[in-house]
Amino acid sequence: MSKITAAITALGSYLPEDVLTNAMLEKMVDTNDEWITTRTGIKERRILKGAGKGTSFMAIKAAENLLEKRGLAPEEIDLVLVATATPDMQAAATAVYVASKIGATNAFAFDLEAACSSFLYGMSVASGYVMSGKYKKVLLIGADKCSSMIDYTDRATCIIFGDGAGAVLFEPNKEGLGLQDEYLRCDGTGREFLQVKAGGSMYPLTEEVLEKREQFVFQDGKTVFKHAVSNMADVAVKILDRNQLTKEDIHWLAAHQANKRIIEATANRIDLNRDKVMMNIEKYGNTTSATLPLLLVDYEKQLQKGENIIFAAFGGGFTWGAIYLKWAYNS
Repeated sequence: MSKITAAITALGSYLPEDVLTNAMLEKMVDTNDEWITTRTGIKERRILKGAGKGTSFMAIKAAENLLEKRGLAPEEIDLVLVATATPDMQAAATAVYVASKIGATNAFAFDLEAACSSFLYGMSVASGYVMSGKYKKVLLIGADKCSSMIDYTDRATCIIFGDGAGAVLFEPNKEGLGLQDEYLRCDGTGREFLQVKAGGSMYPLTEEVLEKREQFVFQDGKTVFKHAVSNMADVAVKILDRNQLTKEDIHWLAAHQANKRIIEATANRIDLNRDKVMMNIEKYGNTTSATLPLLLVDYEKQLQKGENIIFAAFGGGFTWGAIYLKWAYNS
């Protein structure tokens, strides 16, 4: 009997219509296009606007896009995972609502939260369910409305983040394609450097915390940058060494789109040519859980069956890791 692996077999995405450019940010905070572009690589980002529109709105759109492209009935989905750092609300899983709204009536669903590593961790979880043999179609959605936790008077964070959603379908594969290996790590002592302090169980929303603007994301940029560069590069090297892969064996690096310099540092560490590095940060900024699936969507037409892709991510918490995957289809 052939070993079952878990392969990505379909993609979908959604990006809000409203664009926030660097030129627009120049009118909001003390910054400029050259400064933003030089330090982050970002030129613009998408912002979800409209009363009552949260992360689920984009997740639903991305899922529907995938189902339509694949010609798949939602009733065939066994599990819906939503990787997100910005759920619609507390005590009610966003994934459950998404599953119901797309008509996945035969699926169970839950959220997965590991900051910017959420989708990477979700790939591990989705693959595990498929490889167990119990589930045939697992829908993994990475979606974040980052604008909901951004203080647009804080130039350290408002230039970085954008909104968006991407979806992938994991299915069984008997050709040896799909997820090959993973190396996932965490360090809880790092959460003080990147967090939204208020709104959880430790610091519920009060007039005092709102006055301190603690409902918005805080980032110690230098510390996060240092850890992201070293840890993303380290796990990329680790996954290559464990699988006896050389730079010639790697067709693509799909790194979390947090900062162009971090992506380039990871590529340099494994001595990978720039034409093998997926990059779209200039268009969308850091969409947190959505960066990796949005990369796949943007590069889908270039991906060939059997190609080796190294995924790498780093997020608050701290969380980070790398995954080695063989692409399963030609567009």
